[in-house]
Amino acid sequence: MTQDYKNTINLPQTAFPMRGDLPKREPGWLATWERVGRYAQIQERTAGRDKVFVLHDGPPYANGAIHLGHAVNKVLKDVVVKSRLMAGYRAPYVPGWDCHGLPIEIAIEKKFGKAGDKLDAAAFRQKCREYAMAQIDLQRVDFKRLGVLGDWEKPYRTLDFTYEADMIRALARIVANGHVVRGAKPVYWCFDCGSALAEAEIEYADKESPAVDVAYDAVHPKEIGAEFGVDVGDAIVAVPIWTTTPWTLPSSQAVSLGGEIDYVLVEGPEREGRRQLLVLAEPLWVAALKRYDAFEPLSDVQGSATYAVLGRVQGAALENMQLRHPFYDRQVPIILGDHVSADDGTGAVHTSPDHGADDFAVGQNYGIGTLNYVDGRGVYRADLPLAGDVSFAGVHIWKANDQIVKLLADRRVLLASAKLKHSYPHCWRHKTPVIFRATPQWFIGMEQADLRRTALTSIKAVRWVPGWGEERIAGMVEGRPDWCISRQRTWGVPITLFIDKDTHEPHPDTVPLMEKVAQKVALEGIDSWFSLDPRELLGDDADKYEKVTDVLDVWFDSGVSHFAVLGARPELQPGDASEYKVMYLEGSDQHRGWFQSSLLTSAAIHGRAPYDHVLTHGFTVDAQGRKMSKSLGNGIEPQDIMKTLGADILRLWICSTDYRNEMSLSDEILKRVADTYRRIRNTARFLLGNLDGFDPDKHLIATDACLALDRWAVQQAADAQAAIVAAYERYDFPEIVQRVQNFCTNELGALYLDITKDRLYTMPTDSLGRRSAQSAMYRILEAMLRWLAPIVSFTAEEAWAHMPGTRGESVLFETFYDGLDVRQDGDARGWWATLLAIRETASRVLEGMRKAGQIGASLDATLAIHADLATQAALAESASELRFFFITSDVALAPLESRPATAERVELDGAEVYVSAAVSDAVKCIRCWQHRADVGVDPAHPEICGRCVTNVTGQGEDRRWF
Repeated sequence: MTQDYKNTINLPQTAFPMRGDLPKREPGWLATWERVGRYAQIQERTAGRDKVFVLHDGPPYANGAIHLGHAVNKVLKDVVVKSRLMAGYRAPYVPGWDCHGLPIEIAIEKKFGKAGDKLDAAAFRQKCREYAMAQIDLQRVDFKRLGVLGDWEKPYRTLDFTYEADMIRALARIVANGHVVRGAKPVYWCFDCGSALAEAEIEYADKESPAVDVAYDAVHPKEIGAEFGVDVGDAIVAVPIWTTTPWTLPSSQAVSLGGEIDYVLVEGPEREGRRQLLVLAEPLWVAALKRYDAFEPLSDVQGSATYAVLGRVQGAALENMQLRHPFYDRQVPIILGDHVSADDGTGAVHTSPDHGADDFAVGQNYGIGTLNYVDGRGVYRADLPLAGDVSFAGVHIWKANDQIVKLLADRRVLLASAKLKHSYPHCWRHKTPVIFRATPQWFIGMEQADLRRTALTSIKAVRWVPGWGEERIAGMVEGRPDWCISRQRTWGVPITLFIDKDTHEPHPDTVPLMEKVAQKVALEGIDSWFSLDPRELLGDDADKYEKVTDVLDVWFDSGVSHFAVLGARPELQPGDASEYKVMYLEGSDQHRGWFQSSLLTSAAIHGRAPYDHVLTHGFTVDAQGRKMSKSLGNGIEPQDIMKTLGADILRLWICSTDYRNEMSLSDEILKRVADTYRRIRNTARFLLGNLDGFDPDKHLIATDACLALDRWAVQQAADAQAAIVAAYERYDFPEIVQRVQNFCTNELGALYLDITKDRLYTMPTDSLGRRSAQSAMYRILEAMLRWLAPIVSFTAEEAWAHMPGTRGESVLFETFYDGLDVRQDGDARGWWATLLAIRETASRVLEGMRKAGQIGASLDATLAIHADLATQAALAESASELRFFFITSDVALAPLESRPATAERVELDGAEVYVSAAVSDAVKCIRCWQHRADVGVDPAHPEICGRCVTNVTGQGEDRRWF
């Protein structure tokens, strides 16, 4: 009669479920974190750490539900913070929100009209404040649901009175350091915003524009001809310009040439029966004449082609020559500018200081000012001069384009006209074209007090991840114009300056006055400035001054967060720490946005960058690389992923994707990520199951006393941990996910866990062989859950709660595990490399037998290792246990000459080894399933082998190796 040995088998048992069921289980962990104050607990436990790492939150805008890009950003930040905690840092995280600006203002305008319609400005601002606060509450719920830990109850918000006051103080510091200037410089202007825009608020899109070549006739053609050495007679001499903005021609005040560019005088098309000579850059004249249908090669006496080039000079020779405006009774000079190139057009640039940064700069060199013909709506003002009997006053500039082209044609100065589709700056909010427009604005000057040089020097001291970020931001800072910080809006922090009504210069006591205003704002908010009677601060001088009512660019709001948050909150400061690092982490667009505004304000205030590390991530796209959008129907919302799969699946996708490039997501990609998650979870579950009954305080065996295989497994975990910790240091999260996945699949799943099942299941509960395996598994799981905690935080917390022994209640209280205390020397590693190579070959041999139907499981076979003498000697000591390593019923070491023809060679350097296998003819033990000759050796147990008898009735077998 068959005996039942089930009660003698130690099968895995754990309450940690196989199914993650994350959408239902994660909210429970979130509720626990909320109830116990997990973030505060972490800060309390890490308060005494000697190293500080602050990831300073770049504030999302308080408008609308979070999208996938928000999720990517916040999860990456959370992973960095938690990994720094694991590395032994104090790592506080204070989330923030950007709360002023146009989108909120537009939302309130849609409901209540513009400020002054149904609501006065103060009431309008209050509605903006209420709207922003409601949006913050909406977004905060989803950010917390992602598993992001932070000081969510005390975030920083740019609408807080104390923050608004610190913005004014930051501006005062920048004013005091000599960086703020006022001027009528051309800035990006959006007609829909009705305000100046920062460079970071510009995006580029295709626009169709009229491309025209226009002749600027010489006032004294003979003088220009003489410079070329040509007697022009009564010919018209003209300098053609090429432009895609005909609407700027009414403001044209000069024509710029390149001083070192070679120009030629060539025959152009006749005009009204007169000969016309044109001045064109030498590399461009052929293309230009082809546009004018005037390119006719001539033939010399040898028959080769020659062209109608009459003379040649450098641009500098023509400086200050006078030209006629194409439709106004105005003379314009030829001036020289470094911005002129001979790459396209004609090599001559019509110059309007009102509508171009380069034009403005070159105009300043020649004392040419602005005319201000275009108002804030994009309409020509009433004082625009008549062009003969033609008036453009009251006409919008986009509509005026075609009218001006027609006027040029009527005046016979239009040499060519075409439609051109080209990249053009647009407002990133309204998606409409913007213009450069010269208006009185406040600027942080890039050259004032050496700001540009300070910023460029500071960039070099920062660690940029990826490395190309340094070159990107340096190039932008090197070429950027002065920063226009003023906006003509209602909802924003005011530029709290008093300026002289006559000179427009700031009050001589500006800095102390700004501090007084800041104190009022800290108590009452920004309305206190708009309602302030200047006499309260200026006394009898009040009549000489007026308050500035412009508000600060929102990039200034967030750009001074290093001053208003890092510099103001004690928990974010270094204290007595021996190491203090600040990281900024945002999308790649922030090199021209928050990274840059923060850099410039910090350089202006402190003379250095506000950050030590800057990490940049790409944008989310679908599987075809297309930007996600509602119109394409390819968007995937983070809320939907959390509801169906769970936040940890979303977090695992974010960390497994190369954030340095565009990040692709689709349902198929999520399915693959879920498979990876299941592999990791099931590995943790198997380890937990086999730790049933294990108390580390009683049963943990020193590593050097463990079996050889267990020491090897701990060594593999130590190797993996070294690579994972290094990857966390360099923010290489895909490498971490890959390492963990490979470790679970290869070293554990396909090898260690498979081999140790026999020992764990069949040996006595308290035997050395079983406790040795449990000790290794305990150490491995201690380490692995810490590797995982920054990435799949909910799962790591859940598994941690099922770990045996006395421990802290959260894995997030821990640092990377220091109990992987094994170091194998080169000889030991070489021995294992040989054994693993033999096992790989043996697996192929056994799989062939299985496919051929010769065996069912590998335990149905016996193995022979035919090896050279050195390999036999190396394996001899472990020979009696080799069958457990190969999971066969027997393994024999045999000489090379005994190998059959079917034996398969093992790929090993410096050794000759073959493997062959055969079907075992021994009886199968019903307890361990090995085929052994000693099955039935004990009459009391006729169906089990001798070692199983020992394991059931005695002290248990002696195992040293596997």
